[in-house]
Amino acid sequence: MKKVKVDVAVIGAGTAGIAAYRAARAAGASAALIEGGEPGTTCARVGCMPSKLLIAAANAARAVSEASAFGIHVNGGQQVDGRAVMARVRRERDRFVGLVEHEMLAVPEADRLHGRAQFLDNRTLAVADHTVVAAKSIVIASGSRPAGLEAWPDLGECRITSDDVFGWEDLPQAVAVVGPGVVGLEIGQALHRLGVRVAVFGQGGRVGPLSDPEILDYARRIFGAEFTLEPDGGILSMEREGSRVVIRRTGKDVAVQTGHFDYVLVATGRTPDIAHLGLDNTTLKCDANGVPISDPGTTRTVSKTGQSAIFIAGDASNFLPLLHEAADEGRIAGTNAAQLATGRPVASSLRRAPLAVVFTDPQIGIVGGGWHALKPGSFLTGQASFEDQGRARIMLRNQGLMNVYADRITGRLLGAEIFAPAAEHLAHLLAWALQLDLSVTQMLEMPFYHPVLEEGLRSALQDLATQLAAAQPKVRAA
Repeated sequence: MKKVKVDVAVIGAGTAGIAAYRAARAAGASAALIEGGEPGTTCARVGCMPSKLLIAAANAARAVSEASAFGIHVNGGQQVDGRAVMARVRRERDRFVGLVEHEMLAVPEADRLHGRAQFLDNRTLAVADHTVVAAKSIVIASGSRPAGLEAWPDLGECRITSDDVFGWEDLPQAVAVVGPGVVGLEIGQALHRLGVRVAVFGQGGRVGPLSDPEILDYARRIFGAEFTLEPDGGILSMEREGSRVVIRRTGKDVAVQTGHFDYVLVATGRTPDIAHLGLDNTTLKCDANGVPISDPGTTRTVSKTGQSAIFIAGDASNFLPLLHEAADEGRIAGTNAAQLATGRPVASSLRRAPLAVVFTDPQIGIVGGGWHALKPGSFLTGQASFEDQGRARIMLRNQGLMNVYADRITGRLLGAEIFAPAAEHLAHLLAWALQLDLSVTQMLEMPFYHPVLEEGLRSALQDLATQLAAAQPKVRAA
């Protein structure tokens, strides 16, 4: 086997891996980039980009179906060409993947290795059966894979994950989605709007990343009015019958029902793709799920024997599995791995205010840790409804509810949960304010144009300001 020595070895050439490689080289270290999977990042191939392509088509279909409410009538009615829809999804998806491949090819060939990497010890990797890499520091950026792959094996090719959807050549007639999380909601609603009969099933009542009881209840009602949503519906049986799947289920206010579906989409999340790395050959400490424990500030992992020379970034860390976080973590990991390899100190780096967006309609936005991360009694909640909000009614998008949280003593913004039109933009404003440590008073001093959806945010802030003023202790006159 060929032997290679480098300062930094990076496992995975996705968003985090490429960022780590570049950061390591920029810090003056020699580096090797190892990729054993398909070309392109999770985001480009099977995640963010193809799902938004499907959602864009679905929203176009929705706009056509609602045009008559504006006095605009489409002759002949709405027709969805499933083959054309999926052809565009695949075509644009391939273009995005190509852009990522171009980034990969920009890495000097001498620094690229292809094949599955496996730890032989804390500083040595075997790449497939052709190369042994000895490194002073190693970055794990191996990405993620769909969870729940072991469920319902008897369904055969009728059981799919989101990775399979974007390879379709045509739209099916009916799809059951197991898991009302981010992926399940986005794809489920999009397919419904494109004419596919959809049923989304879950357990425990959760809907996406929402945790605020008021917002969660509102979202259940809005989604449930559009397509079949049983967030706490019990699947009694799921069996293959010819080329289809028969599901017997029950749920809240639902007697036992039977449905036939072309596919069962298992959308129960993604999990770090680390099982093949041979972590048992290292001295790393891992959590209950087998993921190496790490410091989010430095991305450095924890060893059973002392300081570790292994870093972890992106979806593999399972800290915040989002593309912008993967890019940040890759940069932090690559820089620190190079620092360690060249005898310089490892340092913590800036972590941005937590921000998450779900591209359903209405959209979901979570700023900070959301409601569940707050200490009961320590905060106040300002609320705004979008049902009578001016701009929302103008656009016939007047469904939505927003809760914004502030510290009841200092008035500082703590976060928000949003289920509203254009939540992606409202959430960005709030995430910026959170990172800047702004108070409700300071945020209300900012400009708000008219008529815009952001006026809904101002309403929530005004509600908070009123509560904060009432919560302050009264000063007795002298």
